[in-house]
Amino acid sequence: CKKGNRGLNCRGLALILNECYLSMGINSRIVTCLPKDSLKIDQDCHVINSVYSKSLKKWLWIDPTFDAYVMNEKGEMLSIEEVRERLINDKTLILNPDANRNNQSAQTKEDYLQNYMAKNLYILECPASSEYNMETKHEGKTYNYIRLIPLEYYEQEPHKFEEKNEKSNTTWSYFKTNNPKLFWAKPE
Repeated sequence: CKKGNRGLNCRGLALILNECYLSMGINSRIVTCLPKDSLKIDQDCHVINSVYSKSLKKWLWIDPTFDAYVMNEKGEMLSIEEVRERLINDKTLILNPDANRNNQSAQTKEDYLQNYMAKNLYILECPASSEYNMETKHEGKTYNYIRLIPLEYYEQEPHKFEEKNEKSNTTWSYFKTNNPKLFWAKPE
């Protein structure tokens, strides 16, 4: 980014934060939040972190781009899965009061959760293995991802698909599942 004189996007910020957590021995992974987009016109998505809390025994929603986390009415931090379920069922969600986009613009629950994230929580995707340098490109590398898709999603098959880049000799493999327990399994 420094060489190209540009900032980091949400994926870059989530990757950096993920590696910080991993370096401290904290289980973390990036999660790409995707819209339904059955018409293939919404190219927007958002990447956040899911960080495992041993004391709470669950994954937590951490968004480095918006400096955001989400709580329930008791002030308890929520996971991506819990936020998604609460949005669907119109349950109370509280956004941390100092949430802001790139340290530039304050966020409201309505703008951030109900407008922006609600549309981007239809499909969730994360690396099959969260590790240091997982998305650094080098020739011959295979990148494995798992996608959690709703049962009513129009594109259930194939359960595995690949995208190959002949120029860089890299492969991106995606495995689809409808099983949230598998997708959100606690770390070993």
